Amino acid sequence: MIVIADTSPLNYLILIGEAEVLHGLYGRVLIPQAVLEELRHPNAPAVVSVWIQRRPAWLEVGHTTVIADAGLRGLGPGECEAILLAQEHRPEVLLLIYEQKGRREAERRQIRTTGILGVLNDAATRGLIELSTAIRRLAETNFRASPRLLEALLEQDGKSKRRDSSP
Repeated sequence: MIVIADTSPLNYLILIGEAEVLHGLYGRVLIPQAVLEELRHPNAPAVVSVWIQRRPAWLEVGHTTVIADAGLRGLGPGECEAILLAQEHRPEVLLLIYEQKGRREAERRQIRTTGILGVLNDAATRGLIELSTAIRRLAETNFRASPRLLEALLEQDGKSKRRDSSP
């Protein structure tokens, strides 16, 4: 499976110190050139700028042909290129994307998606992170999610841990 990341999921994972879970979960991750440029933008948080300057070998830049596409109107350059790159790798692709409009467009194109919370949940299930700690750190950023969704994830994680520790 090929995993392609848009800017926001990677940005938030870097901000909370959990970008390495991508390597642990997927091995390698592709980003399009526009995502690389967005992560290098002068207004990007300093920790993101430093991380992307020293990007790990598992984070590769994939290239795609940008075409005029009405379905991508209103999306940022990173989202557009990530969706186009994912479309080129269908059906064996997973697109990491945060913005709702981008997710809807990817799903309309039959591209499987997940977001930051999906990544963190999968990482916690595999024992790569402590979900409650990651969500607490995420809450310290400008990330927004439904409190009900966060509570449900933490409750499910707690049940899973209790089940795993039962004799």
